[in-house]
Amino acid sequence: MAQPSAPRELPRDAGRGLRIGVVVSRFNEALCAGLLESCRRALDELGVRREDVVLAEVPGALEIPPALQWLAQSERCDALVALGAVIRGETYHFELVCNESARGVMDVQLETGLPVANGILTTENEAQALARIEKGAEAARAAVEMARLRAALAERSR
Repeated sequence: MAQPSAPRELPRDAGRGLRIGVVVSRFNEALCAGLLESCRRALDELGVRREDVVLAEVPGALEIPPALQWLAQSERCDALVALGAVIRGETYHFELVCNESARGVMDVQLETGLPVANGILTTENEAQALARIEKGAEAARAAVEMARLRAALAERSR
C-alpha cells in the first residue's frame, strides 16, 4: 500500500493578509480544544494574524456545516476550517454524524466556492483521536494553501 505523501511546506508568511474562519464543535470538548490549539498554532506560524481569525463554536459536528455556510456567505473569510471529533459509540448515530458532517462540509465548498479544510476527526476511540490532534494544524495549512491557490487561479483568469 502506498504511503501518504508528506504535506507541502508553505512559506512562513503564506497566511499573511488572509482571513480564516474556524468553526469548532464543543462536543468532545477536550479533544476539540486540542484541535483548535494546533490549528491556531499553525495559523500563527503561517503569519495569519489572530484578529484575522473568525472563530465560531457550535454544539456538535452536525452544526458545523451551517456555521461554515454563514461564514462563507458573510464574505469575511478567504478560507474556512472545520474542527470536531466524532468517536464511535454503540449506535448507528456515529455513521450518520460522520457522513452528514462530511457531506455538509463538502456542500459548503462546492456551493460557495470557498475552500473548507475538514479537520473533523472520525475515530473508533478517544486514544485514536488524541493521536490525531495535530489534524487541526494540518487543516489550517490546507486552508491557507487552498486560499492561495484560489487567489492565484482567479488572478490567472483575468
